Amino acid sequence: MLNKKLLTHSFGHTLLAFAYIFCIALFFNFGVRNLFKNVPEFFAPIIILSLLVLSASVMVVLIFGRPVLLYLDGKKKDALTMLFYTIGCLAAIFFITVISVLIIY
Repeated sequence: MLNKKLLTHSFGHTLLAFAYIFCIALFFNFGVRNLFKNVPEFFAPIIILSLLVLSASVMVVLIFGRPVLLYLDGKKKDALTMLFYTIGCLAAIFFITVISVLIIY
């Protein structure tokens, strides 16, 4: 049985995650060269690792945040359902993106 409220929340979190990934990709493709061209090489690993930690934190909140809250409220079935809906939506958007890129290019 499909829980539309959980599916809606999952899809919203998935869209936010995809938007975040898209913005990071834009940053790497268009902003990095111009923004950091005069920065010493020593700072590159610091910047990249900081971005990695930030990205992991954002993704953990978007994917696991609400399911953990549901789980702590005693709604274990809803928590797992939402987690699997979110992962499923992420997988669907991933496959749609890959197929679209392969078709276009």
